[in-house]
Amino acid sequence: MNWRDRISVDPRICHGKACITGTRVMVSVVLDNLAAGVAEEEIVKSYPNVSPDDIRATLAYAAELAHERTVLLPSGAV
Repeated sequence: MNWRDRISVDPRICHGKACITGTRVMVSVVLDNLAAGVAEEEIVKSYPNVSPDDIRATLAYAAELAHERTVLLPSGAV
């Protein structure tokens, strides 16, 4: 699956935030739910316009972003 087929950015929708194509469900909302431990089935139930493939696309999109950017984390060394 190509996440580009399911994720879109349109400046007229949700202030240009990445969304599931054809919806106003932002990728960040889906990712926040997954990070909080919400089951895929529950997300689909809460957002009927979102499919399991859309959820996988949000993960692929996030993985792509992680390849492109480095976030500095504290090393823990004093």
